[in-house]
This record gives sequence, structure tokens and C-alpha cells, in this order.
Amino acid sequence: MAITSVLTLALAAMVGCQSSSPRGGGMTKDVGFKIAVPTFGTEIKQGEVQSVTISLERGDYFKQDVEMQIQASTPGISVEPTSVLIKSSEKPEVHVRITVPQNAPIGDYIIYVKGEPESGEPTSTVFTVNVVSP
Repeated sequence: MAITSVLTLALAAMVGCQSSSPRGGGMTKDVGFKIAVPTFGTEIKQGEVQSVTISLERGDYFKQDVEMQIQASTPGISVEPTSVLIKSSEKPEVHVRITVPQNAPIGDYIIYVKGEPESGEPTSTVFTVNVVSP
């Protein structure tokens, strides 16, 4: 019983700490990219706006522009921008504003992030926003 509890906690910790997507753009480390999002759930109070950083982890030889699509899982909170092009010559990060209305239901919301390169495979990941009372 104790071993099962320890293994369950270890698995939960590993899943909760994942901070980047599967590789996109190419199958090898040097020619692909990953999307890095906040590691732990982001807590935002009702009626507040918070900025988070989403970035690309580029392989050494990955020199493509990447179109990022960002959206909340359900109405109730909003994200801006919802779409951004990260050029290969630019700093590989985007600052996203998450707005939580005063009347937003308390709970967890999933933010979806998808990155699509000029050629090659797209990739995606998610992170959690926890809406709490003020």
C-alpha cells in the first residue's frame, strides 16, 4: 500500500512538472523545436490580469518562423494575443496576458498552445490557470 502511494505521488509530480511540448519541426534535437510554458499552475485572482511567458526552445539548426496559437479551454477567461508569429530572427518568447473577469467561476482552466513551423510537424502543449477568489 505504501509503495503504491509513493509511486502515485512520484507520477503526479512528474506529470505536474512537465514544462514543454513534444518536439515539432523535425525529429531530431538539432532541427526541431519545443514550446515551453509555465511549469506549475498559474494562480490568478478574479478580476485580475496576469502576464505569462511562453517560449520556443529551438534546436541549433532550427531556423524557421513559428506561428503560435493560444486559447483558453472554455469561456470565462481570455488570453491575448491568441495568435503570434515568432520569426526565426526574433527572441523566441511571447508574453501572454490572461484576463480573469470578476465573475469568472473559481477553478482550473486549461490554456492550449500550438506551434506550427513553416515546414515540418506542428507541436502543442497546455498549462493550467487556477482562478481563485480575491
